[in-house]
Amino acid sequence: MIESSSTRQKRLAALLRATPGTIRVADAMRVFEIDRQHASRLLAGWHKQGVIRRVAHGLYVPVQPSALGQTQVLEDPWVLVPELYTPGYIGGWSALEYWELTEQLFRSVCVLTHKRVSYGETGHQGVNFFIKYVPEKHLFGTKTIWRENTKIQISDPYKTLLDCIDDLHLGAGLQHVTDCLSEFTRIFDKPDDLDALLNYAIKINNGALFKKLGYLAETLEFSPSFVKECRKYLTSGYATLDKNAKNNRLVTRWRLWVPGEKTK
Repeated sequence: MIESSSTRQKRLAALLRATPGTIRVADAMRVFEIDRQHASRLLAGWHKQGVIRRVAHGLYVPVQPSALGQTQVLEDPWVLVPELYTPGYIGGWSALEYWELTEQLFRSVCVLTHKRVSYGETGHQGVNFFIKYVPEKHLFGTKTIWRENTKIQISDPYKTLLDCIDDLHLGAGLQHVTDCLSEFTRIFDKPDDLDALLNYAIKINNGALFKKLGYLAETLEFSPSFVKECRKYLTSGYATLDKNAKNNRLVTRWRLWVPGEKTK
C-alpha cells in the first residue's frame, strides 16, 4: 500500500514530537508499535523520498520539519554528538565558548571521544565537527547539559582548559589558550578552583602537561603555591609548549621549549 503525502506528513510529525530531533529505528518501533524490519523500511523509504536525511548508520534527521507544522527543528548540531560520538563530550573551543572563557565565536563543534575516529574535521548536516580521540581514562570532568531534550556531556571549565593546554589546537592556539586561562582566574577566583585544576592535572598524569601548565601559571602570576605544586610533578626530559612555533627557547626550570628567541 502506497503511503499518501498527507499520511506521511502526519506520521512523521508524530515521530518528531516523540524524539529530540534525531530519529532512530527504535524510535519508529516505539511510536508506531511496529517491528524493526518494518521500521527500518519505513525510515529508508522516507530517506529516499527526501523528507528525512541519513546522517549515520541508522540515524536520521528531518529535512523540512517546517512543512510538517513542527516547531521542533534540529537547529542545534550539538544534539548529534551523543548519537555519533558516545562515549565522548563537547570540549575544546566549544566548551570555552559555553563557559564564557572566550568571546570568540567558532563555526565548528569540537568533540573529544573514545570512539575510534580520525583526528580532524568532518561534517554532519552542513556543520563542521572537529574530532579527537582520547583514552577512556580521560572521560572525566564533564557536566551534563540538556539541549533540545537531548542529554549532552560537556567538559567542565577545569577539564576544558587542561585539554586545551595539552593540545593547543583544541583551544585555537597558544595565545587564545593563554587568554582563556587568564579569564579563568578572573571568573573562577576561589582557592577551590585552583585546587580542582591541579587535581584534574594529577588525575591525567601527564608530565608534559604539568610543564605547560606550570609555565603558563607562572607567566600569568598564579598563586606561588599553585606554581610550586606543579613543579612537584615535573618529569625528566623536555616538552614543547607550542609545536607550531618556529623559534623556541628552553626554560630549564620547567624543562620546556617555549616560543621566543633562543637562549644565549
